[in-house]
Amino acid sequence: MNGSTLLLAALAACVGILGLLLFRASPKLTFVVWAVVLFFVPVWLGVTLGFFWSAITLLTLAAVLTSLSDIRLTAADLVMAVFALMATAIFAVKATTLAATVIALLEWVLPYVWGRLVLARVSRSFVTTVIAVAVTVAAVIGLLEFASGTNVFVMLPAMSQDLYATWGTLQTRAGTLRIEGAWGHSIAMGAAFAMSSVFVIVARWPVLVRLLALGLLTAATVATISRIGMLTLAITIVLAVVLLPSLDKAMRWSLVALVAVGCAIVIPFIGDVFSEAGDEAAGSANYRSNLFSLVSQVQLFGSAGDWTGLTVGGQYLGAYARSVDNAFLVFALRFGWVPSIVLMVALVLAALTVLRPGKASPPGIAVAAQLPAIFAVALITQAGSYLWFLAGLAISWWRVGVDADEDQEVFGSRLSMSRTKSESVFASRR
Repeated sequence: MNGSTLLLAALAACVGILGLLLFRASPKLTFVVWAVVLFFVPVWLGVTLGFFWSAITLLTLAAVLTSLSDIRLTAADLVMAVFALMATAIFAVKATTLAATVIALLEWVLPYVWGRLVLARVSRSFVTTVIAVAVTVAAVIGLLEFASGTNVFVMLPAMSQDLYATWGTLQTRAGTLRIEGAWGHSIAMGAAFAMSSVFVIVARWPVLVRLLALGLLTAATVATISRIGMLTLAITIVLAVVLLPSLDKAMRWSLVALVAVGCAIVIPFIGDVFSEAGDEAAGSANYRSNLFSLVSQVQLFGSAGDWTGLTVGGQYLGAYARSVDNAFLVFALRFGWVPSIVLMVALVLAALTVLRPGKASPPGIAVAAQLPAIFAVALITQAGSYLWFLAGLAISWWRVGVDADEDQEVFGSRLSMSRTKSESVFASRR
């Protein structure tokens, strides 16, 4: 290692330490920076420290390390801990790969932990506002990408050639560009928009502003031409209308009207695109149904091994070596049935928080709406980390931290009531 390399390493270490100190001192800055990286930094940007760390993974680790707090553990936390131990043990006995284990621990478990910790240091309303602003800006950039045919994010340097080769190419369907922003794939971007839409719905903005932002978000989701993205967006909005206890009446009915108008506009457009796509769209749907031929390769514990050269029932399994668009099946192929079911239990527990009377939360609704997608898409790029972050956030929403804004409102209300009572008593004595 030469002198210039050592100097750069020392400089990077100093910058990292300074960043950690800033994050520890300013919880709000931590979350804002994390959200900006999540929405606007592609996964091929990062650093190599033993292996490649994407920017979002590195920032999530820094956020966790600087936000460690005492929290009340739950059943979901125990389930995630059991999965993490299983994944580590399976790797220790060489029954799965290092890559699969790193993804499990750094892209699934670590973001979940971050979701559990974040509300111990910032308020729910702050988290809601930051996500709502970030996704609205991302939607505008996505619509500009659709109009111009140019994605500025693919022009960023490829710090990981492998990741850039996989996610740095643009997609089209029937000659129409499928926008993907910084998410590396149109499906990932559509999923992110769907998960974020509920935060726009509950943001503390005027109804008209929220509707405008949600309209931009819906248009950008349609521009991804991702069927699962559009479906989960619709499910998210419906669940928000039905379940969110704090949603004001004006917004609730406006959402109903927006859905009706959106369907009238979007359905003909999507129908035309998929009609023109023809065999390509049909092939995509058939591919997902044929994935179940891989089920026979799944073990109780551990990786399914090398099945790329096998043919089962006339189905050549090597055709799925590059991509398996079924997140649960990916879990099972990498770690086996038992760890995968344990992992899904954690996700379901997060989704079930919406069924608590009067306690449905934005992240709980976002996770619940994504459950159908788990069996139709893989957790690709930073969309997987975002889903697991929201799972942790859903568990934390009513359990961890204090919402300073809400407490201030309650305090102000109580103070006003106290003054009214004092004035009444004083008046009666007079």
